[in-house]
Amino acid sequence: MAFAMTRRGNCIGLDIGSSGVKVTALKSTKGGLRLEAFDHAKLPPETIVDGVLMNSTAVAEAIHQVVERNKVLKKAKATALSVSGNTVIVKKIRLPLMTQEELEESIQWEAEQHIPFDIQDVFIGFEVVAPKTEQGQMDVALVAAKKEMINDYVTVCHDVGLEPVVVDVDAFALQNMYEVNYGFHRGETVVLVDVGNSVVTMNVVTEGVTMFTRDLSLGGSDITEEIQRQLNITYEEAELYKLGGGPGMASDEVLPQEVESIIQDKAEDMAQEIQRSLDFYAATAAEEGIDKIAVSGGTAAIPSLVRTIERISGVKTEVINPFRSIDYDERQFPPERIQNWSPIAGISVGLALRRTNER
Repeated sequence: MAFAMTRRGNCIGLDIGSSGVKVTALKSTKGGLRLEAFDHAKLPPETIVDGVLMNSTAVAEAIHQVVERNKVLKKAKATALSVSGNTVIVKKIRLPLMTQEELEESIQWEAEQHIPFDIQDVFIGFEVVAPKTEQGQMDVALVAAKKEMINDYVTVCHDVGLEPVVVDVDAFALQNMYEVNYGFHRGETVVLVDVGNSVVTMNVVTEGVTMFTRDLSLGGSDITEEIQRQLNITYEEAELYKLGGGPGMASDEVLPQEVESIIQDKAEDMAQEIQRSLDFYAATAAEEGIDKIAVSGGTAAIPSLVRTIERISGVKTEVINPFRSIDYDERQFPPERIQNWSPIAGISVGLALRRTNER
């Protein structure tokens, strides 16, 4: 099992998140990338907790449902998936300059010094991200993930006839997606933030190189649960309210004032947590400032969250469009549907960029 940050490929991109599964298929053409398929299916609450599959049957059923209704996905097998959360560790370490072969020989020992898990219980991945030839050093991205968790994800894929050939990390899948659609520019530092249902993934990237990553244990479910608690309604009803609708509401009705207030309070909490992580990064970084914050994830569809992050950080903040530089047939994928998919599609698009021949 390998982790890497490679930029192109033809795997199916399978994002198994705590609220649902998202699947993307891309095709490389002479004119660039073309969208072949995107689909998603919801998961029941508590199906996945802290990245751990609590109900593998529900996950397998959701993936099967998506694959069965898309001819392109039924034909494909090779799959890239990703992981995040407390059982995944990403660290940037500085090592003496060495060859790839030397690094492969020494990485196990290096991992033991930096990973807070028993080394026998984890899969290890690494990639050189910034050689510093003049100083005789190099920065290496070291990734470790619990074997038990990875094996559970792989088993679910096998159960529905898919063949996982790449296991990535959410933060790097997000980075690949952003690079293809927007590019990284000289002297620019971008913070990529994916606000999912239960995890906020952060990746600070300077000139295309990851400088800092962090997963925060919060997300859209915090908003839903607070709406549910305060209004004394079901989780499903609270989810509708969070997304701007509600049971029996007409499209032109205004949300109850309590809902707006709850969403704003929780958006404030999330933005503050994100800012604390950015402050921590800034205290240890040699680079000057942050130029932009780019947000994805289902919770990014809540406008007040993006506005609040921008206000608290003082940095221009925008929602990422993962299909910005990807061609698609508007008869098959109407623009309004693409727009609705954009917040939730980022990680699966990043995974669909991976090569089928990667380890």
